[in-house]
Amino acid sequence: MSLLQAYSSLSSSSQRATISHTLQSIAGAPPIDSPSCKALIQLILDDLQAAIIDDSSSRLTRADALSALSAVKGLGRIPHGAQVLATVPNLKRLITLAVKLEAAPDASNEALKCVANTLLLSEPARTRLLSQDIDGGNICVDLLQKSTTPENTFLSSRILFLCTASPQQSASFIESIVETNRTHFPGNGTIIDVIALKLDDLIASMQAGVKMSRDAMTDLLKLTFNLLVHYPKLAPSEVQSPALACSPHDQKVMGDFWNSRLDGILPTLVRAFQTIPLSSPNPLTSPLTHIIHSLITIPVDVSSRAIWFGTRPHSHSSTPQPSSPESATPPLASSSHDNQPTPKEPKARHIERAISSVISAGRRSLCRSSRSTSPSTADCASRAYELLDTTLSHFLPGDIDPDDPAVRDLCKIDGDTSLDEIVCPLVILITRFCLGDDDAKTRIRQWLVPENLDRTHPLEKRGDLLGRCLRLLASVYHSRLKDSTGEMLYAMCDSNATTLAGYFGYGNVAGFLFHKGVVSAPPVSAASGAPPTTASGLPINPITGTVEHPSENNIDMTDEEKEHEAEKLFVLFDRLEKTGALPPSQNPYRKAFQEGKMG
Repeated sequence: MSLLQAYSSLSSSSQRATISHTLQSIAGAPPIDSPSCKALIQLILDDLQAAIIDDSSSRLTRADALSALSAVKGLGRIPHGAQVLATVPNLKRLITLAVKLEAAPDASNEALKCVANTLLLSEPARTRLLSQDIDGGNICVDLLQKSTTPENTFLSSRILFLCTASPQQSASFIESIVETNRTHFPGNGTIIDVIALKLDDLIASMQAGVKMSRDAMTDLLKLTFNLLVHYPKLAPSEVQSPALACSPHDQKVMGDFWNSRLDGILPTLVRAFQTIPLSSPNPLTSPLTHIIHSLITIPVDVSSRAIWFGTRPHSHSSTPQPSSPESATPPLASSSHDNQPTPKEPKARHIERAISSVISAGRRSLCRSSRSTSPSTADCASRAYELLDTTLSHFLPGDIDPDDPAVRDLCKIDGDTSLDEIVCPLVILITRFCLGDDDAKTRIRQWLVPENLDRTHPLEKRGDLLGRCLRLLASVYHSRLKDSTGEMLYAMCDSNATTLAGYFGYGNVAGFLFHKGVVSAPPVSAASGAPPTTASGLPINPITGTVEHPSENNIDMTDEEKEHEAEKLFVLFDRLEKTGALPPSQNPYRKAFQEGKMG
């Protein structure tokens, strides 16, 4: 007997054990043929409607709701099953069931899982859920507001995240929830206040190791990111760069515009950035990565600097020490729930556009009214620097070349990802700190290139963060990270080519400057701020950034020494060619090989 026949043969007088066994068989069964699947889903939903919503005769009772919704969830995980669930009547039934079954949390959550899976498989269902016929978006905001467990928060956030993924389909809904005060929320706050409260709850839950708190925060932050990216494009917003004020705004880019209605989310995001437990050995995993994605959309300026960097005076000479994730906070194993597929949000294109935005951002407008949020004692600049140091120490141990295949293999251990995707957002965040706050910029630069830096050896060979950043500038495989690292170094050097070359040596930054239109070494200038000598008074070579030793004429070199010097020149020309500063046709070593002058 087929599953459809088995269920159809049941009646309101059937034994409860038989009904329960049949529903469990459906929930655990492999995919069935399309017509039977569609008919079975509809039959079960009709029975749930009769039993719970209409309170009329049905095969099922309220006690069967969890098993019945588990069966619907299993059938709806395949596309032709999702088509049935994606209709307006059935979406409305599922949302109504979630509300009606709130006294039975497991059954209510099962209804929400059916909705979430359907929205993942059917984009049209997302628009239908937000329609006036269902009003599912506002119902889910209410459920989020009332959620008391990470699982409640996770499911409501997942549905709202999917519904707000496309601003074209959800523009009016996004504007409505950001601008509408919720009467049942303390202080009549908006969705931003609801999210801030739930994030604070989840910070505590993560620190306590509560199940699903990591997943819940991840999806809540995905919703947050959607709102922070899309709302400033939909509503009248403040321009964040003077250069943009004189240009047409046909296409608003993330970070170029900001709306003060979103201000309230920053303090909570900063708390999460500073305090959530870190994974090990790579700290840049979710939900921390999603916190960073949200933070890079928020302006760094005078009115918010106390939130970003705290109110206590900072010591420029005190370099942050990379904290050990193992000792600081025990790593929490990432959890999964019901094998629900996680939607891959299109953040990469937003982040790529953010890199372009950072390049042209300049100074932030200082005329924004002061925010009414309390200052923080934490320093996001120090935290971000530590995270970058720890992350690159893991992926680029010692003085390894970033293009070494072992680096790409290491990235794949954490999933099918790349160093670009993992590290770029954090580098962009540090760049925004440098562009938006002079004190943060100075501190970050002094941490990376302190006055007492040992310049007796090549800077790009160092096994620390400075050496890793300079080696990334010559990378071929990590092009986005190469560009964003160059922008970070450029921003911390006052966006001045002479200062950049003075701190790091023109040879190390030549490729980056070439792409900025600087085709030759910029003139050395005392006004640049870059040190002309080391702390002990030794002159610094402007090309290498290392100590310049007095040259001696008529030095006799052994053949071995000559070969070593030739290898150094070969490496230098190869690096200049890789970075684009030297066309292949002008590489003397390549030319000599092609002409047969070298064996």
